[in-house]
Amino acid sequence: MRIAVMGAGGVGGYLGAKLARGGHDVALIARGEHLEALRRRGLRISGAESLEVSGLQATDRPAEIGAVDTVLFCVKLYDTQAAAELIRPLLGQDTFVVTVQNGVESAARIAAVIGPERTLAGAAYFPANIVAPGEIAWLGRMAGKPLIALGEPGGGSSPRAREFARICNAAGVEAAVFEDTERMIWEKFCLIAGSSAATALARLPIGPVRSDPDSRWMLARAIDEAAAVGRALGVHLPDDIEERVLGLLDSSPANGKTSQLVDLERGRRLELEWLSGTVVRLGSEHGVPTPVHRTVYAALKPYARGTDRV
Repeated sequence: MRIAVMGAGGVGGYLGAKLARGGHDVALIARGEHLEALRRRGLRISGAESLEVSGLQATDRPAEIGAVDTVLFCVKLYDTQAAAELIRPLLGQDTFVVTVQNGVESAARIAAVIGPERTLAGAAYFPANIVAPGEIAWLGRMAGKPLIALGEPGGGSSPRAREFARICNAAGVEAAVFEDTERMIWEKFCLIAGSSAATALARLPIGPVRSDPDSRWMLARAIDEAAAVGRALGVHLPDDIEERVLGLLDSSPANGKTSQLVDLERGRRLELEWLSGTVVRLGSEHGVPTPVHRTVYAALKPYARGTDRV
C-alpha cells in the first residue's frame, strides 16, 4: 500500500516507521529541522522499541508525492483545516484519509474539506513524541487497547477499514475496527482530554499525577466531565467510563507525557481549544457543568498560542 503520513511527528512518525518496515511505500510530510533530519538520516524510533528506517521520501510539499492509497492524518488539531486543504494532491480516485488526532470533531472538519466519503475516523492509544529532529520516543502501549482504533464516521465497519486494520496488524501495529464510531472517539477523548488537562496543569507526567490523591481526583473529575458532555450529545458511553479510563492510565508508562504537556514545556502552541476548550464549549451548549475543564482552560489560556516563558 502507498501511504502518506501528513504530520510525521510522534504518532505519525511511529506509525509511518512501522508501516514502512512492514513493506509499505511510506512518504512522510514534515517541516523544519525534523524534516531536514528525516532527509539526511532517516527516521529513528527509540524508547520502548528501537527501530531505524532510511530511504523514505520526506517533504513539506504533498504535491511532490502525488496520489496515494491512504493518508494518515496526524497533524495538531489547530492545523486541521489548513492541512486538509494541503493534502488534495495526495488524493486519487479511491484514496481515503485516516484521521489519528485527539479531538472529537476532527473527522467532521476534514470531511467538510475533502468529502465524507474519503474520511475514516481513528484514535491512537500510545504516547510518542519527537525528542530530537528525526527521532521519535515511543514509550509503550496501554494495556487492553489496540495501538489504533478505526471506524467509519457514520458508524459501522467497512471493507476499507478492515483492510487498513489488516495491513497495520501485519506490520506490527495492533489495530481494531469498531462498530460504534462515536463511542470509540469519545472514549479516547475522555482519556486525552482528562489526562491532558491534569498533566499540563500539574506540569508532571502521568505517573506522579495518578499516584497523588489530590491530582488523581482532578484527573478523575476531568474524565467524568468529558463523559457527561458526550452523554448529553447522545453518545452511548459505558457507565463505568471513569474507571475504565483510569485503568488505562494506570497501565500506561509512568513517564508518559501528553502532547499538550510537551508542547507547554517547549513553549509551543497548545491544542487547548480543542481539548478542555471543547469540553467547556459543548458543556455550555448542553447545560453540563464543567468546572475542572473550565479552570484548566482559564489557567492554560495565556500559554495557548505558545510562549517562551514556560
